[in-house]
Amino acid sequence: MAIARIRRGESGMNYWPGFVDALSTLILSIIFLLSVFVVVQFYLQQEVQGKDTALQKLNVQIAQLTDILSMEKAGKANLEKQLGALQATLASTQSERDKFKGLYEGAAASAATAQGKVSELSGQLESEKGISAKAQAEVETLNEQIAALRQQLVALNSALDVAATKETQSEQRISELGQRLNVALAQHVQELSSYRSDFFGKLREVLGNRPDMRIEGDRFVLQSEVFFDTGRADLKPEGRDELDKVASAVVGLEGQIPADIPWVLRVDGHTDVRPIVGQFKSNWDLSAARAISVVQYLISKGVKPSRLVAAGFGEFQPIDPGTTEDAYRRNRRIEFKLTER
Repeated sequence: MAIARIRRGESGMNYWPGFVDALSTLILSIIFLLSVFVVVQFYLQQEVQGKDTALQKLNVQIAQLTDILSMEKAGKANLEKQLGALQATLASTQSERDKFKGLYEGAAASAATAQGKVSELSGQLESEKGISAKAQAEVETLNEQIAALRQQLVALNSALDVAATKETQSEQRISELGQRLNVALAQHVQELSSYRSDFFGKLREVLGNRPDMRIEGDRFVLQSEVFFDTGRADLKPEGRDELDKVASAVVGLEGQIPADIPWVLRVDGHTDVRPIVGQFKSNWDLSAARAISVVQYLISKGVKPSRLVAAGFGEFQPIDPGTTEDAYRRNRRIEFKLTER
């Protein structure tokens, strides 16, 4: 019997290693799929954020067109109210006409009865005739008023038809304007992107290949140390020399971009996260003051104020989230961004 048990043990298979390999392969596959999903979601989010600005402007324009349509509808509603009032007046006038017709018929019956008693009721007959003539004159007047009201109803119906036609035309115009706005927006964005590339190329050409200058996406970035001392917003002499070159490039750009493209050069001030000690209450105040100093100097060099915007972001939009001195240096910066107004 012991020999039989030993043989049965040798004939059995050990499935455990194969099961572990299959489970490991399944877990690795799931982790790979999750990684692909996270990467795709990240890029989709970046694409959606890039189009938010254009969508907001289109929403503003669509809201304006919707207000125009609402005004047209309000005019139509007023015409319908006037029509209802005239119809009510017509009904009241017809009721009064029927009343006077009843009086006229009663007067005629009285006259017929009085004819059998000519000798006794001759005075009453004359009185009744006078009343009948007056009632008939009033009926004729009411008929004229009814005819005039009918003419007004015809005119109102025509006005309603015209309003309905205008409403249809307005809806068509809104659709056409929406298409034109989409085309114009795409053209302006493409043209502005082209001028932005030319502008950045011009800045790189006039400023030279500096280690403290770089392009981050759609922004031209210079370190704050080029323009300001630590904790201050007064331009240094060497910073003014660099801004003279920037001002020259912006003035040249103003003559190149067509007047129908609404653009501005936004100057953004940024600091590192370390608390500030000195004349400014916070890093936010310091970044705003630095951006304003740059804008004011560019204006003094001939750049139009309507083409400039100053913005301070403090430490809240760092390029490098690290805590090293190099990370702090990268985050202390002045950015120039050519964007739509």
